[in-house]
Amino acid sequence: MTRRIVIIILFLLPISILAQPETPIEQWKGKTVMLIGAHPDDDTYAHGTLAMLQANGNKVVIVILTTGNVGTQDPKLSRYQLSEIRRQEQLAALAELGISAESYVNLGYDDGLLEFADRKEVVGQLVRQIRKYKPDLLFAFDPGPGFQRWHKSDHRAAAVLAADACRVAMWRLLFEGQVIHEGLQAHRIPEFLFFDTSAENTWIDVSAFAEKKVKASMKYVSQFSSGWSNYTGPDLPAEELKSLEERVRRRLKTRDGKVIEGFRYYKGMPDSMGK
Repeated sequence: MTRRIVIIILFLLPISILAQPETPIEQWKGKTVMLIGAHPDDDTYAHGTLAMLQANGNKVVIVILTTGNVGTQDPKLSRYQLSEIRRQEQLAALAELGISAESYVNLGYDDGLLEFADRKEVVGQLVRQIRKYKPDLLFAFDPGPGFQRWHKSDHRAAAVLAADACRVAMWRLLFEGQVIHEGLQAHRIPEFLFFDTSAENTWIDVSAFAEKKVKASMKYVSQFSSGWSNYTGPDLPAEELKSLEERVRRRLKTRDGKVIEGFRYYKGMPDSMGK
């Protein structure tokens, strides 16, 4: 293949396909990474990568927008009970990944109604977390490369709210009270890994953390088992526990015999994350 043909092919490829971290994420150390999700369990999109980053000496912070207080078919559970269950499930899942409760933030919005929350208030809350922790990398739902991607309601809202917060956080005169009265500083997140995306361009080998990924996902009893319709507690009978494990293992993505997680990687200004 001639050099001219190679150049033409590279020119025709989408920029998003060519974009890759300068240092492979598997080699990252001493960085701060943040995940912004809509629900307790959205960390499952990146369990293997989060476990790997935590094990490699990075600080991992999980920020969840809603309490998950609606998503059940069990008529016996109240919203308060469900929010408590979802919190404990998520903390147990994160513990499997080596992430402590001190690195978990839940902003407390109602499940299923995130699109109707006060946008300025939500963005301000997210900006505060970004400025407080100063992440080097953000995991979030993909707002869409070149267009807004469709997600279900709360995921769609979380994608856009996270994108807007990243843009706002870098300007010190936006939510300037955080700077003046709270001692926070403007911060620009330089790199992103978007999950639940239609444009994966980065695949991370998480084979060494596959068991942690499986065990963490199995903590979500109220979502991934009979607990969805009849919650009886976090401990399942042995037979159902085995069934849940098999279900979780079937959902693992593999490539060339390796367990992987795929994302759309982007590096640059927040305003251009969709380009």
